Amino acid sequence: MPKNVLYPTLLTFLFLLGVSCLWAADEKPKKEPQKVYTGIYLMNVYDLDINGYSYYADFYLWFRWKGKLDPTKIEFVNSIEKWGSTQVVFHDSTKVLPDGSFYNGMRFEGRFYHSFELKDFPMDRHPLDIRIESVEYPKDSLVYVPDTSKTLLREGFNIPGWKIKSAEIDTHDNAYKTNFGEPTGPPTFSNFTFKLTIGRPLSYFLLKLLLPLLVMLMASLLGLFIHPDYIDARISLPIGGLLSCVFLQQSYSTALPDVGYMVLMDRIYLVAYVLIAIIMMRIIRGSNLLTDKEQRENIQKIWASDRRRGYQLMFFIALAILILVVIR
Repeated sequence: MPKNVLYPTLLTFLFLLGVSCLWAADEKPKKEPQKVYTGIYLMNVYDLDINGYSYYADFYLWFRWKGKLDPTKIEFVNSIEKWGSTQVVFHDSTKVLPDGSFYNGMRFEGRFYHSFELKDFPMDRHPLDIRIESVEYPKDSLVYVPDTSKTLLREGFNIPGWKIKSAEIDTHDNAYKTNFGEPTGPPTFSNFTFKLTIGRPLSYFLLKLLLPLLVMLMASLLGLFIHPDYIDARISLPIGGLLSCVFLQQSYSTALPDVGYMVLMDRIYLVAYVLIAIIMMRIIRGSNLLTDKEQRENIQKIWASDRRRGYQLMFFIALAILILVVIR
């Protein structure tokens, strides 16, 4: 082969070989993040304050891992009033298990923040959550993995006045939208979340809130079944029902925080106010007709018409409440 062809070919080969070697040297195998198996055992939830958007939780938390990184340096993301929190670790130094993995944990008690959504009150549900993250290592270095333990609540666990719906643990990536002043990009951390879903018992809605309202509405409707000659008795029933409804609504509203929307019970009371207004207008219209001597002869027809309207309104209020509850 001519030298003028051999040398350029050889140089090109050596150049490509060098580039490929440098590329292979720079391309290091991607390092997997250290997995930390994390579990929780909830002991108590108390002092649930809807007006203060917070609650106290008492629980055990443990970690099991293999690796050099210490996952026990954590932050409770939604913890508040940290000055009142208590934390007791299981072991002063990390315990080594027979399989070579490391183990430690703690018992923690403190107040946590939760934004209570009350649009469905009194049929509302609330996922009380406890969220933790590492204070040192982002997700590319350390990730939390839910422990395989199926028992998350102590035996006999309950919250007075509430029904326990479910309890579950999960992990996800939490990407912050700020770099906290550091030149590196926004950090992303592995977030371990325990979620306890609670709801109010159905009996609270039916017996303590809905039943008194229905009694007042039935008493108001009875005004249409009284003979039209007894106008004072007829009009006093819906007026008394109206005042009682206002009082009943205020009794539960004082237990709720100030929100900028109507809760389910407010919408039910709005329907009740409309019903009482219709009853009062019907009674007033009937009494006005009786002042006319020509209409006086039709008093039995007016009374029969009022009774029919009473049955129709009973059906209307039952249907309206059912629709509001279903589509809430």
